[in-house]
Amino acid sequence: MTIWEAVAVCAAGIAAGGINTIVGSGTLITFPVLLATGLPPVTANVSNSLGLVPGSVSGAIGYRRELRGQGRRVLRLGTVAFLGGLIGAILLLTLPSSAFNAIVPVLIALALVLVVLQPKLAAAVRRRRERDNSTGHPHGGAPLQGGILLASAYGGYFGAAQGVIYLALMGLLIPDDLQRINAVKNVLGAVVNGTAAVFFLFVADFDWTAVLLIAVGSAAGGQLGARIGRKLAPGVLRGVIVAVGLVAIVQLLLR
Repeated sequence: MTIWEAVAVCAAGIAAGGINTIVGSGTLITFPVLLATGLPPVTANVSNSLGLVPGSVSGAIGYRRELRGQGRRVLRLGTVAFLGGLIGAILLLTLPSSAFNAIVPVLIALALVLVVLQPKLAAAVRRRRERDNSTGHPHGGAPLQGGILLASAYGGYFGAAQGVIYLALMGLLIPDDLQRINAVKNVLGAVVNGTAAVFFLFVADFDWTAVLLIAVGSAAGGQLGARIGRKLAPGVLRGVIVAVGLVAIVQLLLR
């Protein structure tokens, strides 16, 4: 790796760490840059997963204020995310990439629709709960856990726009503020990336230079993203999510 390639990888890590903390989809920045340096796709993918772990942890720490009082929720969903991330990592080494490439843009598009419609859908859910004299499940219940499992399996496999899917599911099924939900999303991302990375340590080849550069960059970007993300109003944050998701869909379709 040349000095300029190293600079590009580190810069991509900073950008990915920031955008992962705010929305998700940082992989769409780092993965193409790693491929451009000449790394094989699988090596680039596993190196990227390990390198982004510090960024996810950094983003979660940056959102620690919003995480207060959510310990039980994080534990429940984090356990599901761990299982899903492990499944996705196994699938990466056993299934052809074409199987996921076909469905990923559809998943992201559906998630974006949910994000856009989330205020109306959440209001409809609240009205139904009021009619049924039910407060709903504070942690989303079985439907959310099933969705998190599938989203985490996808995240362990590749992870582009994984955060968008998390935000869409939790925004619909958890009656809470979007910023607090975003904080949980960062923890789930750290769990999935960390789980996949540990699994890959035993079965795949890494480019440790790329891992180190992305790790340093994403850790810095995670703090920057937390500072920016928590200042965004819910409507603005939702707009950023949609914009990033659309870019993700276009990039995946053009790959």
